[in-house]
Amino acid sequence: MPRVKRGTHHVKRRTNLLKKTKGYMWGRKSKMKLAHTAVLKAGTHAYRDRRNKKRSFRRLWQLRINAAARFEGISYSRLMDLLKKAGVELDRKVLSNIAAKHPAVFKIIATSVQK
Repeated sequence: MPRVKRGTHHVKRRTNLLKKTKGYMWGRKSKMKLAHTAVLKAGTHAYRDRRNKKRSFRRLWQLRINAAARFEGISYSRLMDLLKKAGVELDRKVLSNIAAKHPAVFKIIATSVQK
């Protein structure tokens, strides 16, 4: 009975892992043990930061709206309260874009809600 060598799976696993570590520095791109831990850590950070990205963008939108609202003489929280009471259903992303790119339109929105 001839001997059967099954090295293809081993090589395939190695190459797939090393493809994921392309661009990493030092031994993390070429040594299997270091590459494996680097890929695991990168995966956990990517998972966590996909959720943190939503958090950080919301903070950015709030900052932009607050800056524009203060320029119109009203605080962020008061503006959001008045928008909700007036039934304006613009989310923070859209409001921040309006505040950043179209300040005249944002001024109209802020003054119409204040009345």
